[in-house]
This record gives sequence, structure tokens and C-alpha cells, in this order.
Amino acid sequence: MTVLVVAACPVGLRGHLTRWLLEISTGVFVGRVSARVRDRLWERTLDMVKTGRAIMVFANDSEQGLAFRVHNHNWQPIDIDGITLMLRPNSSDATPPVSGDDRTLGWSIASRRRRFRRG
Repeated sequence: MTVLVVAACPVGLRGHLTRWLLEISTGVFVGRVSARVRDRLWERTLDMVKTGRAIMVFANDSEQGLAFRVHNHNWQPIDIDGITLMLRPNSSDATPPVSGDDRTLGWSIASRRRRFRRG
């Protein structure tokens, strides 16, 4: 099984991918293809996606049973003791919301509604 997720890509790439994979949601493609076709699809994706993002997850003979390929994405696959994990970058500017009435406004639609009700 192969899953390919693309974002900010040209429509032509999505059209090309639908020849081999089923698009189950916008930019999410799923299918069962051979390793040769999968490699060619990844090469074609890299050629066409340019500044967009792409992630491919496919079945593999590893302990996890899957492998990742990533292009222009913040999250990177790293190998830790034979297990592949996705490394998410630590954003130092993101502060967790504070509980209570003194929480930061603007985090959600509900907080915006509370702000407008207060006056």
C-alpha cells in the first residue's frame, strides 16, 4: 500500500498521480503499485512539485512495516534504533495556552466569540 500526500502542487501533478493512485481527498493519493512504479511516481512528484510539499508512506520489509519519503516538509523522518519516527521541529515562538480567565485570546473561534461578548 502506498500513500502520497501533496500540498501546494500544480494541478498537472495531481492529474498524473490519478493515473496510478486513487485520490481519496484533496492531495491525498492511495494505491497499491510496484516498487518500480512507486519510485518513478516519487521522481515525477519531485520534478513537478517544485516549492510544494510531498510525503510518501509505503509498505517496507522493516520492523514497522513502512517507510517514509519527504520533500520540502518541516517534519523529517529519523531512524532511532531501527524504528523510523517523524521529527517535528520545535517552534520556540509557540506558547501553550494558559488555563483560566487570563488565557490568550485568539486561539479559537470560541475565544473570539467570548472577546466580542465582553465588549
